[in-house]
Amino acid sequence: MIEPPENAELREFLGSLHHGDLLTGTVAAVEPFGVSVALDDGLDHPLFPGVGFITFPELSRRSFEDIAEIVQIGQRVSCVFLQFDPWNGEARLSLRATQSDPIQAFAEGVVVGQRLSGRVSKLLPFGVVAEVADGVEGVVHRRELAGAPTHAPGDGVSLGDDITVVVTGPDRQRRAVSLSQRQALPCLR
Repeated sequence: MIEPPENAELREFLGSLHHGDLLTGTVAAVEPFGVSVALDDGLDHPLFPGVGFITFPELSRRSFEDIAEIVQIGQRVSCVFLQFDPWNGEARLSLRATQSDPIQAFAEGVVVGQRLSGRVSKLLPFGVVAEVADGVEGVVHRRELAGAPTHAPGDGVSLGDDITVVVTGPDRQRRAVSLSQRQALPCLR
């Protein structure tokens, strides 16, 4: 087990940062849980390739399969400081906090009842997720899928299928979009 680094100068630097500070650096390594960042104004970390760390959920507002879609080793990044991780002696960072939120922009421009085209991106036990705009995914509950009710969402649609849906509820607070495939079909209205 790795013990937390005891480096007073590093702890003083990290303790001087404030939530929301914008920090710049270079992606130093891709780790199993995120990305190490060598901060421009930071010190060297005694154990890790960088004193900053971005967990996978904080990399992007968009879903991604491969980290290379978001960052690569050697890439310059600007990140928001979230917190000081005293156990690892790191600055926890967010790249996604520097990006505009596509769901908020989508929710402003869409109305309930609007028909959209989407592509099935995930199959879930309770329905499917469809990408309806760049970086915007919505949920089609199992009862809102076209056709006869099924026990599994994969019975009626498959991953990658193009589907037509109707917006039933953009929720800006929860950052969620509810969709219906049934309401998009005239005979099922």
